[in-house]
Parts: sequence; structure tokens; C-alpha cells
Amino acid sequence: MKEQHAQHAQHAQHATDGQDGYLVELAERLRAQGLPADRVEATVTDLAAHLEESGAEDAEAEFGPVEEFAAQLVPATGERAPQAPDERVETWRWTADTYVDEELLNRFGDEGWEVERVDALGRFVSHRDVTQPQRWEYRRELVTRGREDLDERLAPDGWELCGEWIVYAWYKRPKAASIGPAARLTSTPPAPARSRFFSRKFYALLAVLAAAVAVAGAAVAADENDAASGAGFAAGLLTGAAVVVALAWGVSRWRGRRG
Repeated sequence: MKEQHAQHAQHAQHATDGQDGYLVELAERLRAQGLPADRVEATVTDLAAHLEESGAEDAEAEFGPVEEFAAQLVPATGERAPQAPDERVETWRWTADTYVDEELLNRFGDEGWEVERVDALGRFVSHRDVTQPQRWEYRRELVTRGREDLDERLAPDGWELCGEWIVYAWYKRPKAASIGPAARLTSTPPAPARSRFFSRKFYALLAVLAAAVAVAGAAVAADENDAASGAGFAAGLLTGAAVVVALAWGVSRWRGRRG
């Protein structure tokens, strides 16, 4: 038994050392690509927190090879990495809420951006061929019971899965499938200067959820007849969290049925 505990501890230590080494190398590469020191620190801190929360033991398996991940992260911050003259592909990571994601995906698709996947942080990992850009189109689907049947239904029309996140799946296809040669672009606009696109409806939803947490917490604490009661505070937080989860799930299901 002691040997098993020792082996588990040694394995955990090796995993931690591997993650730390990955993040250290990532930070060095980000600094070498001209990212400001405060951005590097914030990015690495966020990624370390994600690894801890997700329980992932292998940072490279979670994020990909460190050199590729570093190259993807620089454009995602709005800081453009210098490109070599013979580099033919632009890479960009961005995120949006589900009120505007389809609209933006198709807008950026018309500018030649193709989504490769949705990463562990929920961002669209996109690239664009600089020399031969073409238009892409996208659709989002609600997925609650597996997507095998959905894949088969959409495949004949040229739709291909390009990412999943919680209960959503995104599909892409070259716009040539619907408009032919006109899908080829002769020029492309610069990559957007920002990487986060959140709508007013999304911020309003966050405000409602925050208010629900505050009200639920206050109500439970009041029932305990002691606003400072540790038990009341803990119960209030748990109740508030349940309200948030219920509201978020209800909204996603309602929006999915409307879509």
C-alpha cells in the first residue's frame, strides 16, 4: 500500500513538473514573439488555473505542441506576431457568445477564415490561407444525445464538424459548395484587432445570473437569522449556484429550440 501511494505521488510530481516545464517554455516563446510581460504572466496564470481545474496531467496533450500553441496565442491577444515572408497561413483564436457566434463565424468566413477546432477554453481556432483564400460558411447545432446522426444528416450537403463546446457543435463547409467559383477571394482584410466578441444580451444575462446568486444568498442567510453565519453563507452560495445552473441550462435549451 505504501509503495502504491509512493508511486502515485511520484507520478503526480512528474505530471506537475511536466506542466511547469511546458508553461515555462510557453512563456519564453511568447516573450520572444514580442508579447508584453504582463500579458505573458496573465496568459500563463490562466492556463495553469485551467489545467488545475480540469485535472489534465499532460499540458501538451491539452494544448498541443508548445511552439504551435505559442504561435496561436499571440494573434489571440490582438498582438500580431511578425510573419516570415514565405509564411502562407495566418492563425487567429477568438471567442463569442451564442447570441452572435453564427453571425460572426459567417462574417469572418466570408473573409477567408476557416475554423479548425474549438479549443479547451472555448475559442475558435482559425486559419486563413494568405495566397489562396476562400470563403467559408458555418452553422451551429444543439447536441444533447450524441451527434452521430447529426453528422450523417449534414454530411451529404458538405457540412463537416469543426468544433464542440458543452451542448453545441459547429459545422463548416467551403462556400464553393453553394456559390461555386465566386467563393475564391482576390484579397483579404487585415485580421481583426480583438479576439473577444460578447453581445449586450450576453452581458445582460450575466447581470441576471449575478443578481440571482446575490438574492439567493441573502435570502438563505436571512433565514438563518445571522447574516454572518458560516452555514448560512455556504448554503446561500450553494443555492445561488443551483439557480445559475438552472437558468443557464434553461436559456441554452430555449435558444437551442428557437435555433
